[in-house]
Amino acid sequence: MTELVIIAVVVFAFAMVSQRLSLSPVTAPMVFTAVGILLGTAGAQWFHLDLKSDVVSILVEATLVLVLFTDAVRIDLRALRKQVLLPLRLLGIGLPLTIVLGAVAAAALFDQLTFIEAALIAAILAPTDAALGQAVVSDKRLPVRIRQALNVESGLNDGIMVPVVTVFLAVAAAETGVASSESWGVFAAQQIGFGILMGGAVGAIGGWLLSRASSAGQVDGIYRQLATIAIAVAAYAGAGVVGGNGFIAAFVAGLAFSAVARDHCKDVQDFTEDEGELLGSITFLVFGAVLAAPILTSLTWQIALYVVLSLTVVRMVPVLISMAWSGTRFETRLFIGWFGPRGLASILFALLVFDELSGSVADTVFSVAVWTILVSVFAHGATASPWTAQLARHLSSAPASAAELKHVQEMPARRRF
Repeated sequence: MTELVIIAVVVFAFAMVSQRLSLSPVTAPMVFTAVGILLGTAGAQWFHLDLKSDVVSILVEATLVLVLFTDAVRIDLRALRKQVLLPLRLLGIGLPLTIVLGAVAAAALFDQLTFIEAALIAAILAPTDAALGQAVVSDKRLPVRIRQALNVESGLNDGIMVPVVTVFLAVAAAETGVASSESWGVFAAQQIGFGILMGGAVGAIGGWLLSRASSAGQVDGIYRQLATIAIAVAAYAGAGVVGGNGFIAAFVAGLAFSAVARDHCKDVQDFTEDEGELLGSITFLVFGAVLAAPILTSLTWQIALYVVLSLTVVRMVPVLISMAWSGTRFETRLFIGWFGPRGLASILFALLVFDELSGSVADTVFSVAVWTILVSVFAHGATASPWTAQLARHLSSAPASAAELKHVQEMPARRRF
């Protein structure tokens, strides 16, 4: 009960100064994470939840299901076909290269890890969360195509990385003896296959039924929104029942829903905006108190170096390669390369490692992931507004290239944090 009181007080206190902070480089994840550390085991020790608590797992899982579903819904795949070049470069070239480069760096720095375990670290930290640097995707002074590229990349890479992390985690569990080496392939195939099938079926059927009933005037406004969230929950839970991965199902359900019920997607965004803000803020408070605070004394030079590499070279070099000959200027490519903040998806993946693996391997993977997320929250949050303003000034004084100014249909960004 003490934790609930703390959450309520912190959320209320932040609300009192939120307008003033919105004009500063201080973001909500920075505040909630810092408060969590101060009140957790590293500070006042008022926050007594631990990593094995069901409350922590339920909170993070619920938040990620909501994020995966709504991110998939807000990406209009039909409109994306006309502006796919930059997102495709980032997702099709940059994302795989980020995993490979991250795995090589982890294998070189941590001798106790196999290459699959090193690749697991890279996969956990590959997805980006543009909402942690909201100014980057919401500042109208930047060319819409640049903001859109980051927005679409962030919206899709969470879902893309879920099956990748699932496979690497299954192999790592088999290597460490936690799971049978003969069953990891079957397990991964079931998780991915049943997750895709359940998500596609629930999203398409649910979206079609909701669209027909709404068109016939049979659905009240608020229940149209509630029904949409019920589709996400049904996909997640249904996948678990049949042995699939619920997060894959939630993401695929969002894509399927968007394809068959595009007219209702705006309602999903409107309804989930406040809920996502609240759940996300609480998640970062719990992240600071429960995940980050206990590992503050575990920093080694290897972890510190990997954090720096992960947030710079491992992300920026693949982005520079993927955007070569794209017609964008070098500063724009650096800007996109830097703004790859790690957020909610990486937090959940780190918790999955804690649950599924054991021993020194689990400790190393978990510590590296949490330290990287922690540094990213503050580094990307603090630099989002200043660098966005600087790039906007440069573009206004020296006009952007034709590739950067190309008109594209702007999709809604994840308006959180």
